[in-house]
This record gives sequence, C-alpha cells and structure tokens, in this order.
Amino acid sequence: MEDLSLHILDISENSIEAKATKIIIRVCEDVKRDLLIIEIQDNGKGIDEEKLKKVFDPFYTTRTTRRVGLGLSLLAQAAKESGGEIKIESNAGKGTKVKATFQYSHIDRKPLGDMGKTITTLIIGNPGVHFIYTHQIGDRKFKLNTKEWSR
Repeated sequence: MEDLSLHILDISENSIEAKATKIIIRVCEDVKRDLLIIEIQDNGKGIDEEKLKKVFDPFYTTRTTRRVGLGLSLLAQAAKESGGEIKIESNAGKGTKVKATFQYSHIDRKPLGDMGKTITTLIIGNPGVHFIYTHQIGDRKFKLNTKEWSR
C-alpha cells in the first residue's frame, strides 16, 4: 500500500467485517517526540487467543474469498521499516485494538495520505457504523463523531 491511510481503511474494513458497530480511529502526529501513532479500535467480535497468534502471518486469513491476509502483516512491515512497531489487543466478543507507531522523521516512513478521503469512504459506505475520528498534530486536535450528526 502506498500510504498509511489505505492501511487504516483496510483495518477498518476488517472491523466492519467483524460486525463492529463502533470504530474509533486515532492519528497522532507528535513531532516533538518524533512519533506518528495510529490506533484503530472496534467493538466487533474480537479475535480469540489462537487466531491472535497468527494475525501477522500473510498466509493466514479467516476470509473465505481469498487465501492471504496481507493487511496487518503489511502494516507491521511498514511500522518496522520506519523504526516503529505494531501491537494488537483483542478479546473474543469484545473487540480489537490495533496500535501502530512510526518514527515520524524516518526516511522510510510512508506518508499518511488522504485521511479525508479515507474517513469519507468509511462513513458513506457504512451508514450503520458509528465512527469517531481524532487527528492530533502537536497541540491542535480535530475530532469527528458521526453520532453527533444524527441528533
């Protein structure tokens, strides 16, 4: 994938496939600490312990439409190549949280990409899902909450 926003789209689509009704996406650009942090958290069906051990294997997938599951392994590779890491927390029946960190100034860090298009695509394509998107750059913070639109 060319940019990190496409990874966010892919992971969010995984959340939707896992029957999530709420997806929280956080992006933090902390130039002072030289960090880019991306978190995607959902309330989907979660991943049991046995499957959680296999999520970074590109030849493992729970999907029946294809034989490979490249999303998480490619995000993990992108994080590692730019001095970062990826962590996944999940509980079956309760949801999943993916957190990827990147060295912000690393020459091999992929660009963030067009988050506006990514979030718009997710919202328009999934009207029944509650999205919360937070993007922080230094001291500035932007928050979008689709629940606030339905009042």
